[in-house]
Amino acid sequence: MRNTLKTFLKLMLVGVLAVMLLPTKISAQDPEFSQFYANQLYLNPAFAGTVRCPRVSMIHRNQWPGISGTYVTSAVSYDQQVESLSGGLGFMFTTDNAANTLKTSRFSAIYSYQVKINRKFSMRFGGEATFFQKSLDWNKLQFGDMVDPRRGFVYQTSDLPRGGNVSGVDFSAGVLGFSEIFFFGISAHHLTQPNESVVVGSSPLPMKITGHAGAVIPMAGGASKYTTNDVSISPNIMFRQQGTFTQLNMGLYVKKGPLTAGAWYRNKDAFIVLLGIQTVSFKFGYSYDLTISKLTTATGGAHELTMGIIFKCKQKKRTFRTVSCPSF
Repeated sequence: MRNTLKTFLKLMLVGVLAVMLLPTKISAQDPEFSQFYANQLYLNPAFAGTVRCPRVSMIHRNQWPGISGTYVTSAVSYDQQVESLSGGLGFMFTTDNAANTLKTSRFSAIYSYQVKINRKFSMRFGGEATFFQKSLDWNKLQFGDMVDPRRGFVYQTSDLPRGGNVSGVDFSAGVLGFSEIFFFGISAHHLTQPNESVVVGSSPLPMKITGHAGAVIPMAGGASKYTTNDVSISPNIMFRQQGTFTQLNMGLYVKKGPLTAGAWYRNKDAFIVLLGIQTVSFKFGYSYDLTISKLTTATGGAHELTMGIIFKCKQKKRTFRTVSCPSF
């Protein structure tokens, strides 16, 4: 086990060094969450059903509350393992409100299938089908011909509304590999690059590729048959690319009993700190993004709240391997 852990940590270090040589511009065209594992279906559809019992996850993010035109994103998901389907089934609904002007809603249906490679390693494959709808409120847009040099935006624009709404379907896929200690995954969202233009013309949504990996390492002196004071650390890395934009995230969780504390660094963009509490059937988390980019702390950073519920279900006779990964 020690050799496996050492090998994994070496590979993670090599991955970090390699990714740091890539372009460093940090941006995204999809809504962004900081508690990556609080809503696992959003990260990778292969996570559907990985806890076996029914699970509900909720997440709410308020980004840049310090300036006008804040970004508010919420997501609710449900998933469980369904024996009659020989896999996991999940559903997810997300809403994104950009400056109360551009609104996007997405509803996704997800299926995943688990394969036991050997006694210690399993893989899971997931697919996702999504219906989306995007709308633009033209009455809240401001144009150059509305500006008076002294009085500001006082004129009516000559620009006429065009379009304003678009809807369509989208598809995503993911793969997940895991053992008792480490896990890794790759997901590809927007495989068909759907047109999301809310005006005339075409504006395809670029494909988003996400690679993530981590480990949950039990610490000496933790849990035993006489105590539940389990202690573990979990190093993680995540890399995303969407179009020409790239993003690197590196983080570490420390868990002791029901409490979890964590910190992430989003390359040249923000430091993320989080605190969570988790019981057998319930979890609650809060995180804050401290902006370190040129936007400065005047943005107010980003606040994120998460909540999850795992319902009890009957245990099956055959063994079902769950994924050992962070909860936040």
